[in-house]
Amino acid sequence: MLELRNTLVDTTQDTGIGLSLQAAHASAVGGRLEGGLHGVAFSQGFNEPVRADSTLKLDGTAVVGRNGSAVYIGDGSEATLDLLNGTTLNGKDGLILEVDQASRATVNVGNSALEGNLNISGNSTAAFTFDGASLNGNIDNEAGSTTNVRLQNASTLTGTLNNVTSLTANGSHWQMTGDSRVATMSLTDSTVSLGDAGEFYRLSIGSLAGSGTFVMSADFGQQQSSFIDISGTATGNHTVVVRSTGIDPIVDTRLHVVHAEGGDASFALGGGTADLGAWSYKLVQDSNGKDWYLDGSTRTVSPGTRTAMALFNTAPTVWYGELASLRSRMGELRYNDGRSAGLWMRTYGSKYNVADASGVGYSQNQQGISFGADAPLPIGDGQWLIGLLAGHSRSDLDLTRGSSGSIDSYYAGAYTTWLDAQSGYYFDAVLKYNRYQNNAKVMFSDGARAKGDYDNHGLGTSLEFGRHIKLDQGYFVEPYAQLSAVFIQDKDYALSNGLQAESDQTRSYLGKLGVTTGRRFELDGGRSVQPYVKAAYAHEFANNNKARVNDNVFNNDLSGSRGELGVGVSATLSRSFQVHGEFDYSNGKHIEQPYGFNVGLRYFW
Repeated sequence: MLELRNTLVDTTQDTGIGLSLQAAHASAVGGRLEGGLHGVAFSQGFNEPVRADSTLKLDGTAVVGRNGSAVYIGDGSEATLDLLNGTTLNGKDGLILEVDQASRATVNVGNSALEGNLNISGNSTAAFTFDGASLNGNIDNEAGSTTNVRLQNASTLTGTLNNVTSLTANGSHWQMTGDSRVATMSLTDSTVSLGDAGEFYRLSIGSLAGSGTFVMSADFGQQQSSFIDISGTATGNHTVVVRSTGIDPIVDTRLHVVHAEGGDASFALGGGTADLGAWSYKLVQDSNGKDWYLDGSTRTVSPGTRTAMALFNTAPTVWYGELASLRSRMGELRYNDGRSAGLWMRTYGSKYNVADASGVGYSQNQQGISFGADAPLPIGDGQWLIGLLAGHSRSDLDLTRGSSGSIDSYYAGAYTTWLDAQSGYYFDAVLKYNRYQNNAKVMFSDGARAKGDYDNHGLGTSLEFGRHIKLDQGYFVEPYAQLSAVFIQDKDYALSNGLQAESDQTRSYLGKLGVTTGRRFELDGGRSVQPYVKAAYAHEFANNNKARVNDNVFNNDLSGSRGELGVGVSATLSRSFQVHGEFDYSNGKHIEQPYGFNVGLRYFW
């Protein structure tokens, strides 16, 4: 038994062997074994009548063959080789290990990263086990030889398997770099990637068992895809993940991705769809039970399209969420006849659930704050009030399958209200400018992510006319009609995966008829409390907000009617301090608002 520790072994001749094992046993810790031809060579012992076993254990050792492979197992020998803890092999032309001349080899690789190719030839037999290890190279098995490969404990193989007898993988990953052929494959919680994105390789398998994931690329336009061809029996439940792309297919047709001649194996798309450009496609099993296709007729809107369309669609609801707090502020002025100048602040929040118009449903959660100042301006017989406001809101979009978006809205505007104290008639007008900062984060079915961002602007106005009718005992009723319009700048941008999105100008025309009723309670010291309830019928008239994703035209149609309900209270706590709170709910054809609230403070003099 030969033991080497931190030892350098080298030869001077080009055909020299660094360490030769002939029915012998050796180990090395650290150090370097280098030869002019091979760093290590196994052969039968002299005058041995029967095959004799040799063993070599390398722990953190470098093996180099300058003119041949790093390790050569030949001459009909039987070898057991352990490559452990950072052991490296380096051979000429990338050939790091050879098994030849009817030899038998058992090679165990643990906690080591090998770079180079393995070659089994001359009716030899080899078994490779990678345990928490990796190989970046090819394994070539010549006809007549036998090669069995095992990957376990998060091992990785990057390369091709050529005519390999069997591959068993448990919790590991094989990254193909070219067409490969394996006679028998068994997968347990393991992944086989048929090339990188945009590469189309063929994997030929004799028989398949277990539960594995196959990652591949597909291109409808070029009629190309990676392909799994199982010539024998396939069993187990397997997942096919088709890499997403932002580029659209030129034509929608069928792409053949799996063939299994026999067995009861099932193949399903990871995430349920393959996301290619603006569309997502499903995997369909042919009626013969042997073939699986990506079918162009099954297309639906992709996550990238959903996110892009949702961002284009959200600006109007952002605008109306901000307007709601201002409208309740102007109503508060009427309760006090609009006679006092003041400073005010309101915080607000809301949630909108938008239905699948054009297949683009989402939830929007908004929070914001507004500041303002206003003062009375007596003109003629009525009481005019003018004011300025500014604020910020943040809206977060929750889309399906982990995709999301956000809009930061910064705004400023002016408003005025007119109230005839004697008759109770009033008129409110608002003009508001917004700057939107939009961000999209898309999760695709293959686990890939993409993101994009853009800024755009909006301008909107609201006009309201009504009458504040005072009744006995402090009661009041206030019917009103409102018309709002907002225009959002058209914009185009791209996601990081290449998907192109472009919107026309987004518009909203919202009409509303409603009534507010409540009662004012006068308290001592100039204080008062005024609770109220309100109801309204609203109708969205805009029905043609078009957008394009990769030149596919979509229409964000949120037109239709909805009902609105709300409750609130306004309280004067002193001669110069007032608080206000309101809660709203609405539901309609395309939009539901489960809640909306705003809470405000006002200081006046």
